[in-house]
Amino acid sequence: MAIRYGASALGFVSHMPSGPGVISEELITEIVAQIPPPIATFLLTSSQNTPEIIQQINCCGSNTVQICDKLNSGNYQDIREALPGISIVQVIHVTKEESLNEAIEIAPLVDAILLDSGNKFLTIKELGGTGRTHNWDISRKIREQVKIPIFLAGGLKPENVDLAVKQVAPFGIDVCSGVRTNDKLDEYKLKRFFEELQQ
Repeated sequence: MAIRYGASALGFVSHMPSGPGVISEELITEIVAQIPPPIATFLLTSSQNTPEIIQQINCCGSNTVQICDKLNSGNYQDIREALPGISIVQVIHVTKEESLNEAIEIAPLVDAILLDSGNKFLTIKELGGTGRTHNWDISRKIREQVKIPIFLAGGLKPENVDLAVKQVAPFGIDVCSGVRTNDKLDEYKLKRFFEELQQ
């Protein structure tokens, strides 16, 4: 359904401390195997350990990994060497101006950055799917100052995606809760979302 309405990438949420859309790695593997090229397949991981991330990607077969937290063990180069051809997207949770410095520091090491509205400092971390927007002025500054693609996420829905795109001008956008009802993908919301984008 998402591809039919115009999605160029699909995200698959593996284990997360909170948020919607989590499915098993077995189901991710089954679905990813059916996705036709050139649709990108993003494995969303909360792991902070590169050997574990490498094992997840090998298991699931995605062509992109979206790292939703900060790496604590290993580095991006470990992933590149183990899995040539895998694209690496690092999530930065935009909370304040310091997010700009974080993005500038990480940009040379990854293929893209995704700007979201989570909070990795809470007791139960929020690593995505919050349904909240963040300060798009900071996101715009990040997009202007880094030289790699920027994806925008966080609280996007049919009612605000037009403004978000105009204000930030990202390479791409990521939507989750904004096109869901009762934790399931909602065809009506998805259709409206893409109609707003096309306009």
